[in-house]
This record gives sequence, structure tokens and C-alpha cells, in this order.
Amino acid sequence: MNLTVTGHHVAVTAAIRTYVEAKLDRVMRHCDHATAVSVILTVEKLAQKAEANVHLPGQDIFVEHSDGDLYAAIDALADKLDRKLIRYKDRAYAKPHDALKHHSGS
Repeated sequence: MNLTVTGHHVAVTAAIRTYVEAKLDRVMRHCDHATAVSVILTVEKLAQKAEANVHLPGQDIFVEHSDGDLYAAIDALADKLDRKLIRYKDRAYAKPHDALKHHSGS
């Protein structure tokens, strides 16, 4: 997995990069098909914004969150991304023909 962390109007320090990597490592354990993840951290007046775009086979997943604190925005971003990746994985591995076996009228 290729991880890119960039900042708009904010310097991406080693501490911020390490924090983002730690949060995304926890999240990405659900999905081993991700080829690239790009994270953009933005500061706009009083709002700190974190965005993530995960490239998966056949689909890209985009998540963003704004907060007053950059670390809180990264935490919420990781939680949202975790939920979306679990939902993606459930849909990708769902077998529609299994549902028909359980609901047959026999």
C-alpha cells in the first residue's frame, strides 16, 4: 500500500505523518486490496480538515472530516474510513445466491 500525506496551508511534520500512519494501519487491516491511499490535511481559518482517498480495485473510497483540532479530525476520519471499508468488504464478499437458499418457499 502506497501512503501519501500532503498538507495545504499546514506543514506535515514527522509527528503528524506518524500519527496518520498509525491510524491508517489500524484501519487498513480490514482491506488488503488497497493499492494507494492519499491523505490531505488542510487548515482553513478555524477549521482543520482531513481528507482520505483509498484506491481499491474497481472503486475509490473518499472520506473527509472537519474539526477544530487536526488530531481530532484525523481520528474521526479514521473511524469513518473504517466503517466504509467494512461496508465495502461486506458487499464485495456477499454471495447473493446464499440469500435465496434461506428464503426459498419450499
